[in-house]
Amino acid sequence: MKNWFIMLGIDILIPLLMMLFGWLLEHNAIYGYRTSMSMKNNDTWVFANRYCGKLWIKCGLILLFISVILMLTVIKASSDTVDIMATIICLIQLIPLVGTIYPVEKALKNNFDEKGNRK
Repeated sequence: MKNWFIMLGIDILIPLLMMLFGWLLEHNAIYGYRTSMSMKNNDTWVFANRYCGKLWIKCGLILLFISVILMLTVIKASSDTVDIMATIICLIQLIPLVGTIYPVEKALKNNFDEKGNRK
């Protein structure tokens, strides 16, 4: 049971971090949505981070719910089963984490030219 709580904590870490970073919007040199297009100027950086932040908040909430439900299915299982389920959940959580790059870059291209000027 102790192992289950540890693994649940690990599994809810990614969605919680996604939601946290979704709310942090100030321009800085440490964190944020950082691609060549988003870093053209402050306008593109703010747009990209707000857009990505909204996606991450939505994905984080959905992943948090799914992660807890999936972990509840193995609450009485062996330690090995809990570990396997937690690993699978973490790998699944990486898909939307990385998958937000495409819609953010598309939104940037739709709203800015290649030099970072608004269309």
